[in-house]
Amino acid sequence: MKILLKNASLADPERPSPQTGDLLLEHGCIIGAGGHIDVTDAETVDCTGLVAAPGLVDMHVHLRDPGYTEKEDIVTGCRAAAAGGVTTLLCMPNTSPAVDEPDTVAYILRKARNASARVRVAGALTVGLHGKERTDLKALKEAGVTALSDDGRPVENSHLMAEAMKEAADLGLPVVSHCEVPELTADGIMNEGKVSRELDVPGAPAAAEECGIARELALAEALGVPVHICHVSSQHSVELIRAAKKRGVKVTCETAPHYFALTEEALRGKDADLRMSPPLRTEKDRRAVIAGLKDGTIDVIATDHAPHTPYDKGDFFMAPNGVIGMETSLAAGITYLVKPGHLTLNQLLYKMSAAPAKLLRLPYGGLLSGSAADIVLFDPKEHWIVDPEKMHGKSKNAVFKGRNLCGRVKRTYCAGKLVYQDGKNP
Repeated sequence: MKILLKNASLADPERPSPQTGDLLLEHGCIIGAGGHIDVTDAETVDCTGLVAAPGLVDMHVHLRDPGYTEKEDIVTGCRAAAAGGVTTLLCMPNTSPAVDEPDTVAYILRKARNASARVRVAGALTVGLHGKERTDLKALKEAGVTALSDDGRPVENSHLMAEAMKEAADLGLPVVSHCEVPELTADGIMNEGKVSRELDVPGAPAAAEECGIARELALAEALGVPVHICHVSSQHSVELIRAAKKRGVKVTCETAPHYFALTEEALRGKDADLRMSPPLRTEKDRRAVIAGLKDGTIDVIATDHAPHTPYDKGDFFMAPNGVIGMETSLAAGITYLVKPGHLTLNQLLYKMSAAPAKLLRLPYGGLLSGSAADIVLFDPKEHWIVDPEKMHGKSKNAVFKGRNLCGRVKRTYCAGKLVYQDGKNP
């Protein structure tokens, strides 16, 4: 059946500003876009006051499946995605077993067939994510992976990483790199600085991230191949990438909402739900991340959605790193970037949909006729308090819990199917 979305503010990231109009959906595609569309054989949805945008593409998500399904699984993770307007996600390979062979890729893709979002898979660069032996990258591509990464840890062996980057480039697969030097991070559980010293908490220096990024940039430049840098969080990281781009290095990068919204000050209450890797940093770093988003140094906003159980997060000092963020990412972007005037709404949506789709070579992120009917409808003015108990995934470690955000998802369509509406997954 056709679906007609009437009187929405159509926010296509490829266009300069939203325009009021209609969208007509059928067979998983947009078959009419813009202006007034008059049909009699469609379910009509009045979208007055709502923005219609391409479904978000989150290229950094941990679904914890296989192996850690008490934290999340593919089905529940996709429900959380739909609740945040995310219609496509790239799941990371640090599962158990790791996504290092075709059978595991097949398991994920099979389980995701009827999920509420499109699941793309990042295959592991090294066997077991141990950094010792390269996986069969060609076999992983043939199995259906969209990108390659050892996310959760860096590939410490520089020769192995160089060889993997060259082969990945030949295969046309993006390499997504977690940049932290373990011997510098050591036992740090928050940013090393004023707050960590005052709390007498072990800190991880920004240099751990920056040294890792410097190596990846050097390899990409020397080899003439691309690399994508995960979760950029520090001022000097932004500066390194900005300078590399000016030299013509084939580098792209992402940041997450918590890095442009929060700082290490949020950890004064020693709440493990606010611990992640890399950690929240200083106000100077936060401002540098925003500047990188504004000038195009930072290409993508992703969430690094990382579910953990309340038991996991029960002790500040012993808890694993990671926060959930898919259900709050759009609202955080509106609240901390659009409302203060750092980005326009279309610029925000570009970094959350079209840009990651292009980087991953996926045909999503637009509202033109013929595009996939992956659409998020949201009220850009509605304020709401983030309540972890109302989240749609299994875990509740929400980085923005208790905060008042602006912009709320009302409906999400994936391939023309309604997968979220007013607080519920159909």
